[in-house]
Amino acid sequence: MIEAFDDATPRLTSSQAGERCGMTRTAARRYLLTLTHLGYMATDGKLFWLTPRVLRLGQSYLESARLPRTVQPFLQRVTAGTQEAAYVSVLDGDDVVFIARNGANRTMNTGYVLGARVQAQVTAAGILMLAMKDSHWIDHWLETHELKPYTTHTISSKDLLRSEMTLIRHQGWAISEQQLELGIRGVAVPLFDRRGHLQAAMNVILPMGQESSEAAAARVLPVLQETARAMRNLL
Repeated sequence: MIEAFDDATPRLTSSQAGERCGMTRTAARRYLLTLTHLGYMATDGKLFWLTPRVLRLGQSYLESARLPRTVQPFLQRVTAGTQEAAYVSVLDGDDVVFIARNGANRTMNTGYVLGARVQAQVTAAGILMLAMKDSHWIDHWLETHELKPYTTHTISSKDLLRSEMTLIRHQGWAISEQQLELGIRGVAVPLFDRRGHLQAAMNVILPMGQESSEAAAARVLPVLQETARAMRNLL
């Protein structure tokens, strides 16, 4: 019910909420009134909207989950070694979610803030984690997923995206340039646990400036890879 509200529909009637959630108006209104009683919604009697209390849900995850706490000291190491903002993110459905970060804030898209959710294929961390899936999973994902363009550089061809995933899977790391925001580059490496299972991705996000792709990768990739190896037995 909470996810039925977004920037396009910040206020909904119980009928509209029910339609978006696949339930009757009566059932939707019951949930909405419960959420209002708990403080997650407000209402004028007809329309319902979210309150800031909803933010506690995401904050509770960041404070209670083991992974964000475990990776934070290592992100500090990456920032010190690269002088760039460092992130750890996980896949959630078709999206990548940033769950930990370290480094100075830059003037960049809000998609890069802690807790943000972005379509996976337009970030280095996201396309890396997609590429690490098996070929059957990738085929199904490409068949059922719409590639939304964010910039003139965003890969919107499924064949090109498949080729990019194949390259990433072969080399074991990813670089993504201007896919989500013009002038921004990301470099990412996978984070595996001691059993070899992919848990997350770690990346740096940096302005492109005059630095070439090759120079940027040569500068930040060794720090990312060394840090990822150091983390393996802790995940």
